[in-house]
Amino acid sequence: MDYRLFLEKTRPVQKELGLLQNEPMHHHTTFQIGGAAEIFVRPRNLGAFMTALQAARESNAPLTVIGRGSNLLVKDAGVPGIVLCTCGMNGVRVEGRRVIAEAGATMAQFAQAALHAGLTGAEFAAGIPGTIGGGVFMNAGAYDGQMADIVTRSVFMDEEGSSRVLCGAEHAFGYRSSVYKEHPGWVIIEIECVLKPGDPSEIRAKMEEFSRRRREKQPLNFPSAGSTFKRPQGYFAGRLIEDAGLKGASVGGAQVSEKHAGFIINHGGATCAEVTALIEQVQQTVFEKFGVRLECEVRLIG
Repeated sequence: MDYRLFLEKTRPVQKELGLLQNEPMHHHTTFQIGGAAEIFVRPRNLGAFMTALQAARESNAPLTVIGRGSNLLVKDAGVPGIVLCTCGMNGVRVEGRRVIAEAGATMAQFAQAALHAGLTGAEFAAGIPGTIGGGVFMNAGAYDGQMADIVTRSVFMDEEGSSRVLCGAEHAFGYRSSVYKEHPGWVIIEIECVLKPGDPSEIRAKMEEFSRRRREKQPLNFPSAGSTFKRPQGYFAGRLIEDAGLKGASVGGAQVSEKHAGFIINHGGATCAEVTALIEQVQQTVFEKFGVRLECEVRLIG
């Protein structure tokens, strides 16, 4: 594919683009799996990101927007076109009870900013490894908290390059979903949350407790994309998988975690093909034994 038009349109911000060609995607996902992106761009600020996004669309190249790659599985053949990473636009500011974050800010940054401002409601986000943009996209949550509880406003760029705003119920949040999942061409730029005043010592204690529970229950010492499956109504995916006798099951370097069966981990050198084969094996076995269809929570790209 000819990327000259993209390169020409981004020439004014070339120094801020962080552009790489044939960049292995296993460097940019928490699963540490995936072939190369033809063009990988990580703009270092919001202005450069907006320029790159507009240029990518005007050049008609295939475009994939990612954050920290914490909920992604990249195909072994890689990703065609341009991969645009939001991580360089990571500003967070607090205005009264409002916490405003650029899409590339991490969930942990967001939670820390709230803590330092003495605001409660974002504690659940502290241990989630993704970005704010990804968190809103999939309505990330943990420990009885979710983005739907606190997001009041988001700014995004639509397919035509226009900046637009969503407020409140317009986000159409559901379990691990939002209106952004229905409109993959919409790119989140900034979000706003309104939190409640709280005691910083209590907020910190809650965050530390959540962190302790994560360390005890989750296989944080192996690369993964977090929980592999959505929670089926009336069940827990990890328990179903364990009861199906699949704890520790493996395909090549992909393994059902022996610590928490809801996680498929990269036990060493796993490929996308091995992970997807193991996912299918788990889904088929659980359905055969319990009649429950497990829906994959991890997003496959490439």
